[in-house]
Amino acid sequence: MIGRSGRFVNNVIQPLLIDLYEITMAYSYWKAGKQDETAVFDLTFRRNPFAGEFTIFTGLQECVNFLENFRFTDEAIAYFKKILPDTIEPEFFTYLASLTPKDIKLSAINEGSVVFPKLPLLTVEGPLPFAQMLETAFLNLINFASLVSTNAARYRIAATDKVKLFEFGMRRAQGPDGALTASKYSFIGGFDGSSNVLAGLLYDIPITGTHAHSYVMTYQSLDQLKTKVIKHAATGRELDFVSITLKWSSKISNSLGIPLHESNEGELAAFISYALAFPESFVALVDTYDVIRSGLINFCAVAFALDEAGYRPVGIRIDSGDLAYLSKKARRTFDQIANHFKASWFAEMSIIASNDLNEDIIYSLNEQNHSITAFAIGTHLVTCQKQPALGCVYKLTQINGKPCIKLSEDLGKITIPGRKKIYRLFGSDGYAILDLLAKYDEPAPAVNSRILCHHPILESKRAYVTPSKVVCLQQIYWSDGKVVFRIVLSVNLIVPLFFQALIDQPNLDTIRSRVLQGLKELRPDMKRYLNPTPYKVSVTRSLYEEMHKIWLKNAPIGELL
Repeated sequence: MIGRSGRFVNNVIQPLLIDLYEITMAYSYWKAGKQDETAVFDLTFRRNPFAGEFTIFTGLQECVNFLENFRFTDEAIAYFKKILPDTIEPEFFTYLASLTPKDIKLSAINEGSVVFPKLPLLTVEGPLPFAQMLETAFLNLINFASLVSTNAARYRIAATDKVKLFEFGMRRAQGPDGALTASKYSFIGGFDGSSNVLAGLLYDIPITGTHAHSYVMTYQSLDQLKTKVIKHAATGRELDFVSITLKWSSKISNSLGIPLHESNEGELAAFISYALAFPESFVALVDTYDVIRSGLINFCAVAFALDEAGYRPVGIRIDSGDLAYLSKKARRTFDQIANHFKASWFAEMSIIASNDLNEDIIYSLNEQNHSITAFAIGTHLVTCQKQPALGCVYKLTQINGKPCIKLSEDLGKITIPGRKKIYRLFGSDGYAILDLLAKYDEPAPAVNSRILCHHPILESKRAYVTPSKVVCLQQIYWSDGKVVFRIVLSVNLIVPLFFQALIDQPNLDTIRSRVLQGLKELRPDMKRYLNPTPYKVSVTRSLYEEMHKIWLKNAPIGELL
C-alpha cells in the first residue's frame, strides 16, 4: 500500500502487528492512570549470531515507516472490542483511537552499522503504554532483518571480494514476506544481486538468473529448434546459427579430444534456443547430463557461435557435483580453448556455482583453490539455517526519569539502566577498539584523552583507552510526530503510477556501503571464521557505579538457615 508520506509500505506492517499482552498491559496502565508516565525502552541483543563476534543492524527504516503510518483504525478498534473482555471500560477504546506517535522519540544507531551485544540498537522514549506497544513490531522488524544482513556479511567475508554473490532463495524462504526481507537485507549485507523480481522492483536491487534443468530437458534433438537464425549484432545480417554452432562443436570436440557423440544433442539444442533468446547475456546450466563430456562442449560451441555473430557470452552455472574440481576443470577447458583459437576473451568466462551452498562449503572450496567467479546461494542464506533467530529484546531502562534495571541469575540478561549515549573509540591503526556506553548527561569522551572503560558486570575487567577518534553512534530518527533523519534514494525509474512512491525508499546502496566500511573497521581476528576475538562493550565509571547501586538496591539479600 501507499503510506501517508507517499511511500510504498507493506500493509502487513500495521498497528495490529503486536502481541495481545501489550494491549492488556496498556489497559492496565491506563486504568491505573499511568498513561502519561514517561518510559524509556532499549532494544538490544545478548549474543552475536552464527558463533561470530559481530552483527549487522538493519530494519530501522521499517520501524520509522511503522511510526509514520501508525493509527488504530475503526476496524482495529472493533476487533479489540471483540477479543478483549466485556469488563474493559469504553473510554479505553477512545484512548486507543486517539493515539498518535507525536510524543514518541526514537533514537537509533545508523542502519547498516556493525553492532555488538548490549548496545541499544534503538531507544524509544514516550508515554508508557504507547512505548510498550511498539515492542513486538520493532522486534519483528529488526530481528530477522539484522540476522539476514549478518548472515550475508559473513558469506561476503567467506567469498572474498573477488567472487560475486547472488541470492537465489525465494523458493525456500518463509513465505513471501520472508523472501522479500531476505532479498533486501542480503543485498545490504554485501550480496551483488537477487533472483527475486519483486525485490528488484521495490528496492532497485540488481536482478539475475539463468534457466533450470527442466529447460534443458524439454529438448531432445536439434530437430525441435523452430528458430535457427540470428541477426549479427553489428550488421543485422541473418546468420544460420545452428550451422555455425555445429561447426564449432566439431572444432571444440577435436581440440579437447572428446568424441562429439558423447555430448547430448538435446542439451545443445536447449543452449542454442536460449542463446537465440538472450544472445547478450547467455549463461548455460551445464550439469543436466555430464559437465565435462557434454555441458562444457555444448556451451563452448554456442559461445563461439555467439562470438561469430557479434555477441559476447557470459559463462556457465554448475549446480551439482564436486564444485571445486568441476570449476577448475571448466577454467582449464576455457584456457585451453582460448589458447587454441587465439580468443583471449574466452578465458574470462564466468563460472557460477550453486547447489545448497553454506559458509562451511565456501571455506572448503577456498581451501581447494576453486575457480568459481560467483556463488548463487539460497536456502542457508534466506532461512539462516545455522541460527534461525537473533534474539533481540526490548527492555524498560527508565521510568519517569528514574533508571531501572532487570536482574537475572543469568548475568547476560541483566540490563544496563537509564538513558545512554554510545561512543565507538578507535585506535591509531584505524580499527575500532571498543564501544563505550555513557550516562546521557555525561560529557563525550575526548580524542587523545585517557578514558577508564569498565566491563558492565565484572569489576576487575577494566582498562584505559586513549582514542585517536571518537564517534557517537546514536542519533534521533523520529521526534515530535515526524521523521528527523531519513536516507532517501533518488533514482530515475519509469514505473507505473501506482509505484511512483517507490522513488522515496531508503538508499540501500548507502546502507550497504556502511556495512562494508564498518567491517573494514574491525580487526581481522574479530571477523575470522573460527574462534574470532570478542569485541568489547564497556561502560564509563559513572554508569558502572549507578548500575551497580541500582542492582544492589533491587537484589534481595538471602538468608542462610
